[in-house]
Amino acid sequence: MLTNIAQVSADLDLNSARFSHTWCACSSLRIHPRSRVSGLSRRCLPVGPASSRLILRAASDAASRGTNPKLADHFGNQSRKEDGFECDSSLREVVQSTKEAMVALQRRNPSIQPLLAIVQAGEDDSLLEINKKMAGKIGLNITQICLAKECSEDEIVEEVLKLNEDPRVHGVYLHLPPVAVTTRVLDTLKPEKDIDGISDLNMGRLVRGDLSKGFVSPVASAVLDLLEKHDAPLEGKTVLLVGGEGPLGLALQCLIERSGMVALKSNWNPKSLQRQVMQADAVVLLEEGNMDVPPTWFRPGAAVIRCEPTLGSVEHALEMSSKSGLGYLTAAYRAQNVLRSCSRWIQEQQYRPWRLRSLKLQPLMPVPSDIEISRAQIPKPVDQLAQEVGLLPEELEAYGRSKAKVRLSLLERLHTQPDGKYILVAGITPTPLGEGKSTVTIGLVQALSAHLKLNSFACLRQPSQGPTFGVKGGAAGGGYAQVIPMEEFNLHLTGDIHAITAANNLVAAAIDARMLHEATQSDKALFNRLVPSVNGVRRFSPIQISRLHRLGINKTDPASLTPEEVSTFVRLDLDPSKITWQRVVDTNDRFLRKITVGQASTEKGQIRETGFDIAVASEIMAILALADSLEDMKNRLARMVVGTSRSGQPVTTEDLGVSGALAVLMKDAIKPTLMQTLEGTPVFVHAGPFANIAHGNSSVLADKLALKLVGRDGFVVTEAGFGADIGMEKFFNIKCRASGLRPNVVVLVATVRALKMHGGGPNVSAGAPLPKEYIDENLSLVSGGCHSNLRKQIQIAHLFGVPVVVALNVFKTDTEAEIDLVCQIAKECGASDAVPCHHWAQGGRGSLKLAQAVNEAASRASNFQFLYNIEMPIAEKIRTIAQKVYGADDIELSPAAKAKIDYYNQQGYSSLPICMAKTHLSLSHMPDKKGAPTGFVLPIRDVRASIGAGFIYPLVGTMSTMPGLPTRPCFYDIDLDPATEEITGLF
Repeated sequence: MLTNIAQVSADLDLNSARFSHTWCACSSLRIHPRSRVSGLSRRCLPVGPASSRLILRAASDAASRGTNPKLADHFGNQSRKEDGFECDSSLREVVQSTKEAMVALQRRNPSIQPLLAIVQAGEDDSLLEINKKMAGKIGLNITQICLAKECSEDEIVEEVLKLNEDPRVHGVYLHLPPVAVTTRVLDTLKPEKDIDGISDLNMGRLVRGDLSKGFVSPVASAVLDLLEKHDAPLEGKTVLLVGGEGPLGLALQCLIERSGMVALKSNWNPKSLQRQVMQADAVVLLEEGNMDVPPTWFRPGAAVIRCEPTLGSVEHALEMSSKSGLGYLTAAYRAQNVLRSCSRWIQEQQYRPWRLRSLKLQPLMPVPSDIEISRAQIPKPVDQLAQEVGLLPEELEAYGRSKAKVRLSLLERLHTQPDGKYILVAGITPTPLGEGKSTVTIGLVQALSAHLKLNSFACLRQPSQGPTFGVKGGAAGGGYAQVIPMEEFNLHLTGDIHAITAANNLVAAAIDARMLHEATQSDKALFNRLVPSVNGVRRFSPIQISRLHRLGINKTDPASLTPEEVSTFVRLDLDPSKITWQRVVDTNDRFLRKITVGQASTEKGQIRETGFDIAVASEIMAILALADSLEDMKNRLARMVVGTSRSGQPVTTEDLGVSGALAVLMKDAIKPTLMQTLEGTPVFVHAGPFANIAHGNSSVLADKLALKLVGRDGFVVTEAGFGADIGMEKFFNIKCRASGLRPNVVVLVATVRALKMHGGGPNVSAGAPLPKEYIDENLSLVSGGCHSNLRKQIQIAHLFGVPVVVALNVFKTDTEAEIDLVCQIAKECGASDAVPCHHWAQGGRGSLKLAQAVNEAASRASNFQFLYNIEMPIAEKIRTIAQKVYGADDIELSPAAKAKIDYYNQQGYSSLPICMAKTHLSLSHMPDKKGAPTGFVLPIRDVRASIGAGFIYPLVGTMSTMPGLPTRPCFYDIDLDPATEEITGLF
């Protein structure tokens, strides 16, 4: 037995006690400046669920009573048998199913609260109570944006754009006059939030029959529901739609025809309308305004439904809706759409399987120049690449067509997603020419993704402009294993290095300015300037309060400080001879290695010696690479030590008051940059710390983002700078400690050229022709290099419990005998596998054997372990690296190094990991000692600390942090075609 509509309404009323609860949980009300809103005591103003009211009338009843169908005020008084419709049961079914779906959704996602946002013009509160009651019944939240009655198109668009980007909003209902819902407004509204189904895309989906992503008009759904539950089955019968050329009419026509009925359309034409109405089994009147249809026109038993605008008063609307139940039914369908939108949004947040479209390569012989190869391939639009690898549009910040920043919110979205496999590409001790770790990294991911169809990401460092214009040229890989566009990769990229330069030099400026002001002002004058009175009120800034707390002064009122506390607070008292912070520039400029500052008369004699480093040598770059969140980066920036006070206390950037500004300058740089390889596989480019004085690895964040995106069975391939004794050791002991990540496989890159050098071959110099030993076959030199340097580097990897696959980067001068010998000896020395790689000439296809070997090695368990306990004394950690990694007998600490170690112990820095700064051209500290030297003592001339980055770096020999330009720099070959804007000379 069906419960009547009045009872459904009463049931809803019973829940009114908790409506205030649900209503107050709504988002805050935004009121447009031009609007006038009454009832401001309410946090949210309710709004009606539809822009039209449904009036339903059984034709037989209308005919017998002689009532005009457009005035169906007494419909609710008819018995259920007479009206022939089951609005009450329809409402109950929709409400119940929606409530059950809501409970299920919130059981799985308790923090999610579906929210409907209503954009309204004017103060028409029609049908608002219905929406409130339906929200309370189902558990939906509603927020309303009230615009002025005569609001402009721009004002509507502005509000819609805000709602589009608000992740809390799952549905947007435009409760606006039809004239205000313009094409521009519809184009602005995101289809996934268009729960009334009025956007072009949603209408197209409905016409095509694809409702997996679209929405159907709640009004149309309510009308169809009533038609389908008419006493006389309407399947195969004719439904006449009168008037209405808009979205509602089209939606109804599609739904009616899909339900097995025949839909006919007719305009309001009295000449033909009477005949059509008399022949129809059901009539739906869609025309706005007054439509006077004589009752005698309708067939006995025909269903008559009228959709007309809600133009009446609130009281009238509520009266009509409570009598007929149709307003509630429409509101219920709209709530159902909001819940469906929320469920889809939650599903969109889940991990997405990749749909990567690889780019085809057609390698040429001979292999063209790198830039010719790069230009011959058209990269995919970066938003397309992002979509293919499972990134959401809101997680992308495009920088042009082919590169984009990726937001760190991805980590939170995919925090439950298992990580993929973690592969490190390292190398044997290189020649000055480099052995191709970057090309191997790129060739490997091209092979994994484009050929083996395994998800893979390359994570690379951003090249410094210094080497690009100095001695190296481009750093985007080479041959058919490149990141494209290679010009953008090598030049500026997304400006991260410039941000680091600006932040670093802001610290330098703050240091000298503070020293000047302290030297020329009294304590009182300093305090008055550092804590100025603004509008008669003097307050400490948050960063100043932090300094007070570190000084043990737990006061927040500037007037309460004693003279002694004021002096302690305002005076950093930096010792000019112990300032460790230098300025930076991203150019090889040897004449900036030592400079004198403060020589202008305005600096009042504050002259001191300082210098410049290259930008990538800045501690801020090391921090960027090691931070695992924006908060972590901010904290690390605050901990950076810039010098020592005359009393021997470290002075930090937070003491200078500049650390917050540094975070602001770095807020975009912390996001990795997405690019692609020649074969369309994804690459993260992020950070570029030097590997001699810093840890020489790309960022922790890029690796973490990539590991989530590739999925459990995917691969993230990251590269460590220089040889395994430097880049790999620092990757394990520093980067893995900071990230908590554990590698599965080490790919050790070797070349016949480097092995011959370690086997006793003559010196190799950049820019000079290769000696004949490196061009002609020489198995003896190859064997010597394998049994010395290659064996030692494999052993170093095994110290950390990680399997090794040797990748022999094949050059055209290598012979088959030399290649076979390297692979054979590498396996004898403990490598899991050793394979030749031809990626430079063939792209990913040339690294298929390497990809298969890595896949197999990664399937076996890795027993990763750190080389040393972090709590060991500083000297013992240095000794452990020297003996176990470099092969030294012992270390020798200079008096300066011993003094620094004592100082760092005193300051509580002894538990930091070690970042050795030594030559990359030998396992020892002597660049000319090749192979695997033994029997030497490693001299430690100084020990320094990067407290913000989080490591101690001992100096082995003289290390330059500012390269110089050679006689003929690379910039001789770099040029621009002004007509085409094409760059030449970058390889």
